Amino acid sequence: MINLSGKIILITGASTGIGAATAPTLAKAGANVILHSGSRSDRHSNWSR
Repeated sequence: MINLSGKIILITGASTGIGAATAPTLAKAGANVILHSGSRSDRHSNWSR
């Protein structure tokens, strides 16, 4: 896996699909991930680190 430490990544559409699947992977690689998920924002309330 690549090292994304120090990188900031904005994911739009993070509540479902590719956005939801990609966010945890990027975070595990060390990135600071900012999620935007419209009306379903409660789905990611436990993702803060």
